[in-house]
Amino acid sequence: MNATTVSIRPDRPWSEDRPSRTEAESAVRTLIRWAGDDPAREGLIDTPSRVVRSYEEFFAGYEADPVDILARTFEETDGYDEMVMLRGIRLESHCEHHMVPILGVAHVAYLPDRRVVGISKLARVVEAFSRRLQIQEKLTAQIANAIEEVLQPKGVAVVIDAQHQCMTTRGVHKTGVSMVTSRMIGAFRTDQALRREFLSLTNGH
Repeated sequence: MNATTVSIRPDRPWSEDRPSRTEAESAVRTLIRWAGDDPAREGLIDTPSRVVRSYEEFFAGYEADPVDILARTFEETDGYDEMVMLRGIRLESHCEHHMVPILGVAHVAYLPDRRVVGISKLARVVEAFSRRLQIQEKLTAQIANAIEEVLQPKGVAVVIDAQHQCMTTRGVHKTGVSMVTSRMIGAFRTDQALRREFLSLTNGH
């Protein structure tokens, strides 16, 4: 990996000291009390367990290995050497600064070099990285880097267009604003015609 590559398998030494479910539910009760309500009242008594179950889903990406997801590839392509693109992939993540949702779409493409991967795997890689605490810039790079590292294609392109509730529901309260990030690797960076073709296919999505 070069100096600008974002790790796709980050070290997690803290996972060995991961709190128990009971501790997590207790933390939710503390937050409810801090917010000014009573965690023992009828409407909130089961909320801590619901929140923990929700977090298991929201942050399931920490248990997923993008390298394993992309590991099974196919070489029987009859010489296909044009762009492969999956666009409009629904993306749900959480901002690592405020732990509120990031909602949007991802467009992912690669230029094969002998090997291709099942298209559902591209969506699963987006899911694996997005279901972690994230910033959009890093998320965009991680998706592209994983595809580049495992498939070793001639090029990779990723564009993410997302709304951040950390600025729509709090702070500056600016609704209808989306953030767009991109990462171009290999042929998508050097071949302007290929880059334009990819970007034109993302329009309207």
